[in-house]
Amino acid sequence: MYRTHTCGELRLENVGTTVTLAGWVQRIRKMGGMTFVDLRDRYGITQLVADANSAQAVADAVASLGREFVIQATGRVAERQSKNAKMDTGDIEILLDQVNVLNPSDIPPFTIEDVSDGGEELRARYRYLDLRRKPLKNALTLRHRMAHEVRNYLDAQGFMEIETPFLIKSTPEGARDFVVPSRMNPGEFYALPQSPQTFKQLLMVAGYDRYFQIVRCFRDEDLRADRQPEFTQIDCEMSFVEQEDVLNLFEGMMRHLFKTVVNADIANPIPRMSWYDAMDRYGSDKPDIRFGMEIHEVTPLVQGHGFSVFDSVEYVGAIAVPGAAAYTRKQTDELAEWVKRPQVGAKGLVYIKMNEDGSVKSSVDKFYTEDQLRAVAAEAGAAKGDLVLLLCGAKRKTQTMLGVLRIEMGNRLGLRDPKVFAPLWVVDFPLLEWDDETQRFYAMHHPFTAPKPEHMEWFNSNRKEDLEKVCANAYDFVLNGTELGGGSIRIHQADIQKRMFEVLGISSEEADYKFGFIINAFKFGAPPHGGLAFGFDRICALFGGQETIRDYIAFPKNNMGRDVMLDAPSAIDDTQMEELFLKSVAPEKK
Repeated sequence: MYRTHTCGELRLENVGTTVTLAGWVQRIRKMGGMTFVDLRDRYGITQLVADANSAQAVADAVASLGREFVIQATGRVAERQSKNAKMDTGDIEILLDQVNVLNPSDIPPFTIEDVSDGGEELRARYRYLDLRRKPLKNALTLRHRMAHEVRNYLDAQGFMEIETPFLIKSTPEGARDFVVPSRMNPGEFYALPQSPQTFKQLLMVAGYDRYFQIVRCFRDEDLRADRQPEFTQIDCEMSFVEQEDVLNLFEGMMRHLFKTVVNADIANPIPRMSWYDAMDRYGSDKPDIRFGMEIHEVTPLVQGHGFSVFDSVEYVGAIAVPGAAAYTRKQTDELAEWVKRPQVGAKGLVYIKMNEDGSVKSSVDKFYTEDQLRAVAAEAGAAKGDLVLLLCGAKRKTQTMLGVLRIEMGNRLGLRDPKVFAPLWVVDFPLLEWDDETQRFYAMHHPFTAPKPEHMEWFNSNRKEDLEKVCANAYDFVLNGTELGGGSIRIHQADIQKRMFEVLGISSEEADYKFGFIINAFKFGAPPHGGLAFGFDRICALFGGQETIRDYIAFPKNNMGRDVMLDAPSAIDDTQMEELFLKSVAPEKK
């Protein structure tokens, strides 16, 4: 062994012991006749000391060191004269007897410190160096602990961890698939799984009644802070269960993770909210309930007063922003421009100021009396000092816009504390979404989600208005405005599954081609079953107090889906192209 201890292990009880450490040189400081070297490994930092009493060989070796040199150091543990309470090993230091350089290092392109001087792209190019920094080590340590505790909990609940294939059949019904050409089957392609959905259902048919997997999934979609082309799910399925069984068991898992990983207690039981309530009150199916500022409909109060913008729309909604009545004209004008951005999509903004002195001021006060404006503000839940913001248009679209505005105001007012955890189950989603452009229904979750048993009459109807009323036996786990997991009770009868494909406009031939294997499996005694999948990377990031998941993935991609360290994706040579029966076609110039 190159070491007797790690760089984060030694304490005062080790004083007088001769030890050998190995690691990377973090920094070197010379003070008079003494040289201090901070030696770092995965576990921490220990201070090494060479002074006037050190052998010449030690002094020469220390003089040759540079940042990120890999060294082996032997010496005696001593109590520090000047202790460092910020370091776990800050009470001790090592008086050096011997130093061996195991590998020198070039000067790194950025400082390997908690706060680095390297930009994001530079650090991504040298990700293996960035991973030496403490914030990333902490992130990956949290990820490891999370995976360990997930396995502990699910194993104790009788779940089996079973791997499923990565090379599968392409069945594009949601995001785009990543496809892989098959050399042995010319002109045919595998797809990388967007999730193990059909496999876990087949495992239920096979009798493995409690399955889980911490599994890689792949989706070719536009990226953002909480999305990567390859990501990890905690994928779970159970047989002979109803929705309540699934929610109770995985509520227990989340409570276990909060307690064991971040020592936090969360609401017990976790509150539940229907999709319809979430949209009406928060304008989002993943509401952040850490703060109020709920949406209120004020349509009847504002129509019929001569303001044509409100008179001509289906819906007018409002939120009351606490303490914001003091906003200046410049600030309200900026907000009015902000809501016109593509991420919101509003055409304009109306405001009502409930001033502290009791007066009322509005951008539309020439159309409304002061009493009428007060009535609108009261309906929105506003008090003195609050600013009421109103948007209008089609109902669901306007609620969504208000939801985005609500989150923006929550950020501006500092109401979204990352140290506060507010989990929520969202239930009773619509089973189907109608698309006007294609004039067909799409599954809101996926085509294997079961309708609510009490809605089967509507489900079997051919009337659009009946089908739009059908609720899914589905549920999402939401934390602080982020969907961390989702699932459903599945369809397990072949006739209901065929009906689902029919409603979605998938012909029997197409259904047999894409999903014939699972339809056939349902004919051989498929049990009632359901489950869910949690976004493992997202859980890690939120537990770590971050919005981006990149730091919690060892080797992530950038916003363009590129690995700048490997320079991937990249072209392949002509021989590989020929073996795979592929031909490269340059994109048309725009």
